[in-house]
This record gives sequence, C-alpha cells and structure tokens, in this order.
Amino acid sequence: MTFYECPDCRTQSPVSALAWCCPKCRGPWDLAFTGGPVPLASLGSRVNSLWRYAEALPPLPHGPEVSLGEGRTPLVPLTASATGSVSAKLDFLMPTLSFKDRGAVMLAAHARALGPRTVLADSSGNAGTAIAAYGARAGLDCVVYVPEGTSPKKLEQIRAHGARTVEVPGDREATARAAREAADEPGVFYASHVHNPYFLHGTKTYVYELWEELGGRLPETIVVPVGNGTLLLGAALAIEELCGHGLIGTRPALVAVQAEAVSPLAEAFHAGADDLTEPAVARPTLAEGIAIPAPPRARQILRAVRATGGTFLTVPEDEIRAAQHDLARRGLFVEATGVACWAAVNATPPRPGLTVVPLCGAGAKTGLVP
Repeated sequence: MTFYECPDCRTQSPVSALAWCCPKCRGPWDLAFTGGPVPLASLGSRVNSLWRYAEALPPLPHGPEVSLGEGRTPLVPLTASATGSVSAKLDFLMPTLSFKDRGAVMLAAHARALGPRTVLADSSGNAGTAIAAYGARAGLDCVVYVPEGTSPKKLEQIRAHGARTVEVPGDREATARAAREAADEPGVFYASHVHNPYFLHGTKTYVYELWEELGGRLPETIVVPVGNGTLLLGAALAIEELCGHGLIGTRPALVAVQAEAVSPLAEAFHAGADDLTEPAVARPTLAEGIAIPAPPRARQILRAVRATGGTFLTVPEDEIRAAQHDLARRGLFVEATGVACWAAVNATPPRPGLTVVPLCGAGAKTGLVP
C-alpha cells in the first residue's frame, strides 16, 4: 500500500487526498512506498525515459502517458587526475531545460489521476516551468506563483505552456507563503516540489541513471546544489534503495553546495545542529534557485548528508560567476544556480575516485552573468 506519512508526527493520509501537508504539524509528507529491485540487465530494451525504472517508482496510472522523454541525460568528463576525476551530468538537457522535469512528471501523473480543479505551484522559475509543461501534457489547468522580478525568459516559458502566473511581491519565501494559502482552497492540487514526496521519487532517478551508466556502481562522490534539497533527498532515497536491494556495495558521499550568501543548511551542518534554529537572511545571490532561507525539509537534508559521510560546501559570488564562464568555454552554457557545484569542486582539493556534479539548468533561461 502507498500512502502519505508525516516524518515528524507519523500522521498518515491516503494519496488520493488533496491535503498537501500534515494536518497536525503542517510539515511536508513522506511517501510510504516500497519498490522492488531494478534489473540492470533488462534496461537496454526499455523506454528511453525515467519510466524505465518502473520497479522503483510509486504506482501511477497515467505515468508514461504524461512523459516528454525526460531523463537519460549524458554524463560527460570534465577533469581527470591521478587522484580523482570529475564528470558532469547534463540535466539541463531535459525537455524544459532543467532537472525539475524529473519530479514534475511524477506530480503531473499523480494529479491527473486525482482530477483536481486546478494545479498550483510556486517557483523561482524552473520548477514552475516544469509543472506548467507537464501539466499541459496531462491536460491540467495550472497556475504558478513566482517572486516579483523573476527572469522574463522563465516567465515567458511558463506562460507559453498555458499556465497562468501570479507575481508575488517579496522574496522566494513570500511566494511560498502565498502559494500555501491558495493551496488550502477546495479542489486545488498543490504540486509542491518541496512538500509532495512524489517529486522526490522523480528526482531519485538521477542516481538510478548514474548507476545504470556506470554499469551497476555509483561514483565515490555525488555533489548536489541544495536550496530546498529536492535533488539531494531524491539521491538519498535512491542510494538507500540500491543498498537495500543489494545492488551497490558502498554508499557514495553526498556533498551539498549552497551559495555563501544564503547558506542556512551549511551553517547548521558545520555547527553540528540537527535542524535550523532560525531562517537565514535572504541576501542577493546569482544562485537564486538555491537561495532558500528556511527549507521545510532541513532536518532530513542534514541527516542525509551525515549518513553518507558527506559535507556542505559554500561558494561566493565571484566563484559562481567564474564557474559559469569557465563551463561556457568548455562548451556548456549553464545558468548561474546550476554552476554552483562546479564552482565548489574547483575550489576544494580533489576527492578520490569519481565525483559527479549536476548541471541543472540551461544558461538560455537567464543569460550569461557579466
């Protein structure tokens, strides 16, 4: 049986309900779901999308029907040395040009099964674009709340898919608050990439693809950018599943990256804290997609990094700028948020073995930082 469960107070809810959070503590849901092992040997003949990992995905009656061919993004070497090497997974080559497609397709498939009046999302751009695109594919009415001042290119992309946008004065957190208030209205499915765990079961396919690409093993280190932590928590899910089914022998270290300007999780991690004590100050940063002062899943993120022997790194603005230009000269045009991991890896001593960084969003969305 598959159902929602609150990781803090253990309240449960059927997945057929539109309740977007725990009714008792208002925290995000986890998904109680146990999948089976993915057979590596049979993957070569399967559909060329994330639905090839069907055994690991929660049951969704309309899943493959809303697919846009997401997933299977290339793994490209960047550096190599005697001590270790770095490869980049090009998730900006997704249908909507960001890794958020991995989770959006799961939310759209789930929403289609429920038949809500409206699908609502909030985003600084990429998640909203992905929800709008997959909502259109599924024939759903969508509205996306965005912060005032969101990139015009991202707004244009969201609207092109037929979604309505609501621009909210203030920062990313103000946008999330406004969306959560609207999400309580009857008939609304809140396609939250933070609160709804179906999104995490989509992002975990990032690690399943690495496992398949590397012939049944994982890199020694997986580096991920962290704002709300949806890619990191999806990666942690996949690692636990692969270990639990005996498909990998060792867990890779999860290294989380935040912008120095907004780094509440990094500060909590290095202080030895289990959770955030107060929101961070939301200072301006080029990495706007991970500038989250108070991520709702902070406790889970910190626990996941520690469980793998990983760490948190932070990057200043000048290194983000330099990393974007460096990748562009290597032929990879990536938005500023998406280069944070490459900036962090370049600024630290090489780790042994293979390190993989994700390039999460296309530079065409925001342009080159001057």
